[in-house]
Amino acid sequence: MNKICFFDTKPYDKMYFDLLKEAYGIEIDYFEPKLGPRTAFMANGYEAIVAFVNDTINKETIETLYQNGTRLIAMRCAGYNNVDFKAAYGKIHVVRVPAYSPYAVAEHAMALLLALNRKIHKAYIRTRDFNFSLNGLTGFDLHGKTVGVIGTGKIGRVFMDICKGFGMKVIAYDPYPLKDSDIHYVSLEELFKESDIISLHCPLTKDTFHLINEETIKMMKKGVYIVNTSRGALIDSEALLEGLKNEKIGGACLDVYEEESELFYEDMSYVVIQDDVLARILSMPNVIVTSHQAFLTKEALHNIAETTLKNCRDYFDDKVLENEVCYRCGRGEVCLRKENKRCF
Repeated sequence: MNKICFFDTKPYDKMYFDLLKEAYGIEIDYFEPKLGPRTAFMANGYEAIVAFVNDTINKETIETLYQNGTRLIAMRCAGYNNVDFKAAYGKIHVVRVPAYSPYAVAEHAMALLLALNRKIHKAYIRTRDFNFSLNGLTGFDLHGKTVGVIGTGKIGRVFMDICKGFGMKVIAYDPYPLKDSDIHYVSLEELFKESDIISLHCPLTKDTFHLINEETIKMMKKGVYIVNTSRGALIDSEALLEGLKNEKIGGACLDVYEEESELFYEDMSYVVIQDDVLARILSMPNVIVTSHQAFLTKEALHNIAETTLKNCRDYFDDKVLENEVCYRCGRGEVCLRKENKRCF
């Protein structure tokens, strides 16, 4: 059996990876710390490692991994904006899980929207205290409202289908619109101006960083709801806070936050949070925040474990890495993988 190590381990990760690891002929050593410059030494002697979205895989981390014998980083997630691909190219292959369950994320986005709009979270707390008053719990009909979806990949399209089921008008923006689809594409400016609700389903790139900012918020309808289950840095958090304060933004449903890496997935209930912006956002009555849990379904966890272990097995068996991503891939340059080989 080949042995790999696993960073930032949580009980639900271990459960599903342990269930499948023998079928792929892989042993796993689980580490609790996140991967970063200070912990990369723990992978000494492991040719392949498993990492996650909030690990710090910068040049320093990659160099330490490479010097200690690591040749594969298997991301157990779809996103990879935390990886320095330029530093990794030619040294360490990077693979990911391109799709695990678009339904999990899309359904969570709608769950957040429904909970915030109909004040489900507040009603739950009230009734636990035998307070059955309805004051302050008024929402609005989703039926007939316009939802603007930014990003029409698998998750975005599933979310659009859910919205259509509620009788909502759906418009969308994507720099690479799907051909021969029935999606009603509009410009980004038109989407901001026309939408009652905006839901983000796009990757984080240099072009989408702070896509929601002071200037774009000015274009939006007063009282707009913003939903983000994609990447935290798509939203300028300070601009979001200001929009909430001046009531330009009617509500925010957030499963991600741009400075989440040291907070999310951990119990911080006994710690004084130093992030004043997050603390103020959390204090808002028209905000609901979950800790990057949109992916967390049984089906998604099973698919993540299965694809990650297959990626590792393919590496050890010297096969083509179907889910490899590299510096040249991301820049649109010629890459060896296009010739049914590995990226380098």
